[in-house]
Amino acid sequence: MSDSNPAKATQQTGRPTLEDRGGLFYGIGAYTLWGIFPIYFRALSEVRPFTILCHRIVWSAMLLAVVVSIRREWGAIWPVLRSPRQILLLSAGAVLIALNWLIFIYAISSRQVLQASLGYFINPLLSIALGMLFLGERLRAWQWVAVIVAVAAVGNQAFRGGELPWIAVSLAITFGFYGLVRKKIDVNSLHALLVETTLLVPLSLIALALLPAGHFSPMTWSLLSLSGIITAVPLLLFGAAVRRLKLSTLGFLQYVGPSLQFAIAITLFGEHIESAKLTSFVLCWIAIGIYVMDSVLRRSSQAVADEPE
Repeated sequence: MSDSNPAKATQQTGRPTLEDRGGLFYGIGAYTLWGIFPIYFRALSEVRPFTILCHRIVWSAMLLAVVVSIRREWGAIWPVLRSPRQILLLSAGAVLIALNWLIFIYAISSRQVLQASLGYFINPLLSIALGMLFLGERLRAWQWVAVIVAVAAVGNQAFRGGELPWIAVSLAITFGFYGLVRKKIDVNSLHALLVETTLLVPLSLIALALLPAGHFSPMTWSLLSLSGIITAVPLLLFGAAVRRLKLSTLGFLQYVGPSLQFAIAITLFGEHIESAKLTSFVLCWIAIGIYVMDSVLRRSSQAVADEPE
């Protein structure tokens, strides 16, 4: 009988199984799409960021409802809607993700993609600190060093650059707390995002009705209608990756997104990176290197400890 456990099969053969490779493909696909988002939102530069946000919420809710219907998963959502605690947490998550989306769209429309990239480089390290503050998690020595270096990166930009990189800090904080809220909810990402966007739909429709309609080209309307797909596809790929890959592997893949954003800002959008900003990025990359090194060494030591004598 063949072994159906991909992780076990990998251990026995020493080679990644088809499912492992598929998980890696899904993970890289999700983070690559998130990384090239600036190209899509730059194409909508004629539209106000808040208008784009409202369209993204409405179209995402519609598409996610279709996906859940096709997958016949409404039965898993109704219990969530009957729980006041879950609704309260999902409402908080809705506010946080909406703020995150709005700030990200604003960063692109105002040609500050480098700051957005910095924010998502900082985010994993902020999440470590939030876990310590709110979940009672203990930081290892090298994790402390990584967090301190990341704080130094922000401080360098604030003092040498002459201003606090508020876009980077805001993106890291909103997404970090969003992850913290999600950790309190036992709901998968697809269902949670459907509920979150649905909670925001009424306000979004009211805002669209009150805002000046604008005279958008057919191409702009087409791009706005694609915002649901732009939101849902990487989420579905990410969900498939989560089921197939170790969280530590996903942790390494999460740097694909901001790395692509950094490259796009420099090469396609021609953003200038002065010495203070470059120093902040270097500090951030050092912090990430320390974090990754600590994770790899910890996994290696655990593997040695788990080996039979």
